[in-house]
Amino acid sequence: MGTCASNPKPPKRNPYAPRDLPEHEDTYDSSVTGKASPFYLSPIQSLLGIQKSPARPSTGDNSTPKTGAFPPPSPAKHIMAVLMGGRRTEDGQEVMTGLDRRFGLSKRFKDLYEVGEEVGRGHFGYTVSATCKSGEHAGEKVAVKVIPKDKMTTAIAIEDVRREVMILKELSRHVNLVRFYEAFEDNDHVYIVMELCEGGELLDLILSRGGKFTEDEAKNVIIQMLNVVAFCHLQGVAHRDLKPENFLLKSKEDNSLLKAIDFGLSEFVKPDEKLNDIVGSAYYVAPEVLLRSYDTEADVWSVGVISYILLCGSRPFWARTESAIFRAVLKTVPSFTESSWPSLSPMSKDFVKGLLNKDPRKRLTAAQALTHPWIRDHSTVEVPIDVRVLRSLKSYTASPPLRKAALRALSKTLTTDDHFYLKKQFAHLANSDRVTVGSIKTALMKCATNAMKEARIIDYLNWLTALELDFDDFCAAAVNVYQLEVLDRWEEHARSAYEIFENDGNRAIIIEELASELGLGPSVPLHVVVSEWIRHSDGKLSYLGFVKLLHGVSARNNRKLR
Repeated sequence: MGTCASNPKPPKRNPYAPRDLPEHEDTYDSSVTGKASPFYLSPIQSLLGIQKSPARPSTGDNSTPKTGAFPPPSPAKHIMAVLMGGRRTEDGQEVMTGLDRRFGLSKRFKDLYEVGEEVGRGHFGYTVSATCKSGEHAGEKVAVKVIPKDKMTTAIAIEDVRREVMILKELSRHVNLVRFYEAFEDNDHVYIVMELCEGGELLDLILSRGGKFTEDEAKNVIIQMLNVVAFCHLQGVAHRDLKPENFLLKSKEDNSLLKAIDFGLSEFVKPDEKLNDIVGSAYYVAPEVLLRSYDTEADVWSVGVISYILLCGSRPFWARTESAIFRAVLKTVPSFTESSWPSLSPMSKDFVKGLLNKDPRKRLTAAQALTHPWIRDHSTVEVPIDVRVLRSLKSYTASPPLRKAALRALSKTLTTDDHFYLKKQFAHLANSDRVTVGSIKTALMKCATNAMKEARIIDYLNWLTALELDFDDFCAAAVNVYQLEVLDRWEEHARSAYEIFENDGNRAIIIEELASELGLGPSVPLHVVVSEWIRHSDGKLSYLGFVKLLHGVSARNNRKLR
């Protein structure tokens, strides 16, 4: 569902409607939108087995195009609609009648706005230009997204529109998010009034340049994307459909502001919650979305795909059919040897790799990405509070003393680059050189919107009863073991940390004590579980046990042990 018009000139089309693809590609009906119902079965088998009547056999499904002009990164169908043949359902059943389509909005749209020409049309609505007749914005041209109520055939569709209006209203204060003015309704339509962006889509800019941007030009775009994504994540909002078509340029001028649009698929999510409905656009969808267990990090993957395109002019995952795209996203490692990559800086490659890690635990967050050496010194970079830090603090607080000691040892091996991000987060959350429950809540309330309240981010802190961390302890709590494992120097980190751990008092450990530390139940065969953890020579924690302790034992691993 498109949110805001771009350049209002013929031919008329919705910026988010499918483009005509080159003849060498299969075409997709990409106008289906909306959340999918959560009853999709056997995702891996189904995804890898889907084939929607391709026009011709695909060759090189899992490869990136080697040569030729950059093909338009056309939005494939919203994924669940592909898997379900385009049907919107609720609880597995189509819902067509008996729906309350009243939104409680003002009905004065036609009194306040003079409607101009249609500037775009999609499957679920259309966009018109309009001029404000009176008041603060008198004479100002705006974009109006018009959504026919007869298109809202399910309770899910109605809720999508309610949520989109709320999110736009609460979050549009961010400079890189399209400005929301007001929303109206009548018996037949919902009208969402926003600023008119006349610079076109980011996709148009990509195509006009053949997909080639200098590193500095790419940075300008990527930083703006990360800024708005990090802001949304802090408010507890996952966009879930980030792609070049959903970023507009405010004007036609060079270095125009970038504006994120289209929150029709967005969802509220707490730091420890997972979403499971499959939505998005195929070229930009994160692997964990296809696996039906994801959170805000899925948006960062999408920014990674766009970043890859900006820097080298081709897609990291390309195929002729949706199912083949899904296979590539799940299995293929993006190439950094083709096209423009050999001429680009090692730091730019490292940055994109950090965004495109298939394991969301190892992937950079939007806030972390803004502290990456490739972009952190740019004048427009502002690093917000990272919601993942709250998750890390919760995990650390709940950890047994032995694991806290291991994490403290690991944190002492961090480099200056590692500390850059942690110092930014500590500065946000600390008061008088200490991070406490009160200082965290104060920091969050400074930037809170009603969206943050809706996502219950503040409520997430209820697990904190007593917390007081100086910077060293904060580093131990916030260090990400999974991300460090990606680094070439991980073995050096771990060995150095183990040596510190040994010198700080690694003592003989009773097996039952270790089992209690790990939260293992009485049914677990302890001699099997911990035989690799404890040195037989002196009964102390072994190096392998130390590394395992750094990760902790999740409920999932605990079940496996049982």
